[in-house]
Amino acid sequence: MAKQVFINLAVKDLQKSVDFYSALGFTNNPQFSDETGKCMEWSENIFVMILSNAKFSEFATKPLANTKSHIAGIFSLSLDSLDEVNKLMTKGLKAGGTEPSEFRDYGFMQQRTIEDPDGHTWELFYMDMSKIPDE
Repeated sequence: MAKQVFINLAVKDLQKSVDFYSALGFTNNPQFSDETGKCMEWSENIFVMILSNAKFSEFATKPLANTKSHIAGIFSLSLDSLDEVNKLMTKGLKAGGTEPSEFRDYGFMQQRTIEDPDGHTWELFYMDMSKIPDE
């Protein structure tokens, strides 16, 4: 079986989160979804489980972080061009996301940051491997 990544996030409003992640291009996998959580697919091996706070708490051994005021992690999505980064960012902002920082250009990589409606932080980036500096 191929290795898979499942990122689990606690959310306050499940439908609002479904709308946000759908706008970013994730698709819902009904096989792993119910009224307390939705499995959102980025690719055949990468999934984001958006779980109601109550459902997420069933798995947690610590209190939930307030991701509106504290960072709990940064998740990054690579895209095929800067144009794709900008288009996805626009869709995410229209779906309730916020942009907490300015566009960053590292020469070989361009990056924008978006927070979902619960404050979970995502970096959308394009990296041109041919521009990576030699050491």
